[in-house]
Amino acid sequence: MVIEYAGIVIRSEDEMLYFWVLFLPSQGIGCYMFRIDDFDVVDATMHGNAARFINHSCEPNCYSRVINVEGRKHIVIFALRKIYRGEELTYDYKFPIEDASNKLSCNCGARRCRRFLN
Repeated sequence: MVIEYAGIVIRSEDEMLYFWVLFLPSQGIGCYMFRIDDFDVVDATMHGNAARFINHSCEPNCYSRVINVEGRKHIVIFALRKIYRGEELTYDYKFPIEDASNKLSCNCGARRCRRFLN
């Protein structure tokens, strides 16, 4: 285990309203949300920890898992291999596949980069 992705749990159905009302992009605030399942999202934008800054990579050194602890779901980042001092932590964001018009470019720089996050 490397770190838990911490933040406030919100319902998926409120995710976009929550974002647009509280964290307007014009305010210059980044959005750090991680989907737990079809119903809940962890928002780490204002009340998260350093896990929110872990970047995507097509060849990551970590992976994420949702684990259940005493009836509560937690997102935990685990190491895939030994991670060396000063090495950036990365995991595959595994965004849902979208059609060509909604593709998000990937700039991870990995040898086998897929070129898109979704």
